[in-house]
Amino acid sequence: MDGLKQLNRKKLRPLEELYKFEQFHSPPLTDSDVAAKPMVLLLGQYSVGKSTFIKYILEREYPGCNIGPEPTTDRFNAVMHAPDDRIIPGNAACVTADLPFTSLTRFGTSFLNRFQVSQMPSPVLSQFTLIDTPGILSGEKQRLGRQYDMNSVTEWFAERADLILLLFDAHKLDISDEFKEIIMRLKGNEDKIRVVLNKADQISGQHLLRCYGALMWSLGRVFSNPEVVRVYVGSFWDQTSKYHDMEDLLLAEQGDLLNMLRELPRNSAIRKVNEMVKRARTARVHAIIIAHLRKQMPTLFGAKSKAKDLLANLPREFAAIQRKFNIPPGDFPDPERFKQRLEGFELDKLPKYDKRVVAAAEELLSSDLPRLMLQFPQDLTVSPSSSSGAGGAGAVAGNPFQDILTEMQTFTAVSGNPFEDESPTSAERDAPGGPPRYVFHYDHIPPIDKSSFVHAFQSLHLHDGKITGGAARPALEATGLDKETLAKVWRLADWTKDGMLSVEEFVVAMWVCRVVREGWAELPAELPATLKPGGGR
Repeated sequence: MDGLKQLNRKKLRPLEELYKFEQFHSPPLTDSDVAAKPMVLLLGQYSVGKSTFIKYILEREYPGCNIGPEPTTDRFNAVMHAPDDRIIPGNAACVTADLPFTSLTRFGTSFLNRFQVSQMPSPVLSQFTLIDTPGILSGEKQRLGRQYDMNSVTEWFAERADLILLLFDAHKLDISDEFKEIIMRLKGNEDKIRVVLNKADQISGQHLLRCYGALMWSLGRVFSNPEVVRVYVGSFWDQTSKYHDMEDLLLAEQGDLLNMLRELPRNSAIRKVNEMVKRARTARVHAIIIAHLRKQMPTLFGAKSKAKDLLANLPREFAAIQRKFNIPPGDFPDPERFKQRLEGFELDKLPKYDKRVVAAAEELLSSDLPRLMLQFPQDLTVSPSSSSGAGGAGAVAGNPFQDILTEMQTFTAVSGNPFEDESPTSAERDAPGGPPRYVFHYDHIPPIDKSSFVHAFQSLHLHDGKITGGAARPALEATGLDKETLAKVWRLADWTKDGMLSVEEFVVAMWVCRVVREGWAELPAELPATLKPGGGR
């Protein structure tokens, strides 16, 4: 990242400052922006489940979180990692040098009073930052009820985000004009956008199919690109499912989304370079436009009339620049927005073409950034042993996102160990195990794994809050382990010896299966005390 910071300071920033790039587009990138963790921006109308989605991912509410059916989130919340829970108000956050929010001062005190940084200890947040946003309102309340430019603020976060999630409630699929305008402001960031159809377990499979079709039709009217946007169908909360007929689909879709989040830190550096390339191309075209308009201005008389003509015919000037410099049409800004910003300048006072500064930006694009890309390893795969995080030495992974169970079948009322017939001999049962210190520790099971196991448990038919062996069998078999191993796992997890599994016992069983399947440790002969909730303390 140091190389990227240096290129930004020496070759891109001078171009932006000379040609007033900040006043037409976005503020310059700071070192904190370049070094920031990946950022996930959540957008949607009120009560679609944005804050609840974050709670689901983190397995708890973040400081200052407010969840309810009414428009509850009234501010932008940057949810970040820290050793302790605390809230940093917006005015303080924007002057903190190690936070990537210093350029938010351009939106004024009214916005900063509605912005805060919520910090908390979380292995998930050690990988990326989550941005919770106010629900997008309809009508005049969106524009007049807020004392800041919601659209411009959203655009600022979208430019810096690595992933943009548009959330929709399965019961409220309408896209208001205000939400449509927000989506239109995401132009240029289409590659980051993913759509989440939330609360899908509250409707039947037949209605879900209709909702999915209606949502795709609505999105087709908003997005101009011909490609189909990726829609994840799921239910990201801890409520009991109302319908179970699409359970396999929802679990698979949720797994896909969580796996995508898991990949964010792995490719963060390459995305930073990609964003730098986009910004440098935009800044170069901006500089050429400004220099071209300055060149058209007369030296002595008629400056006002010429400026008026240039502003009225910006598309014509853009076409002339495109032909002269062979610039792709997609690199040009929106003429109307550019004109609005340009009206605040005297065209004859604009800077002239500076060969040295423009050449430095072109060198950045043609050689410096490609050379920097060559320094990245070709294989960015992160192995469990090389990851860092809550597990410490020999732990399972610092990255909390692991595979999600996708095959949950129907309930069969059979109690007891469902793999008893495949049980090993007593000699095999007593074989010594050698578990690493942190792998077999209940408190160190990654939150996202624990949450997914609990979700899978709740989707099964319960008997007095527990599941029988018949109900557990399909879930355990879905791990891919042989039945002999699964028989041992059942014996370890059923520490109450009642022939059934509670939610804690089920979580332990699934986690032990994962540890063995991934080869992180051998199956122990006896259940470590630390694997029981509250054990080993």
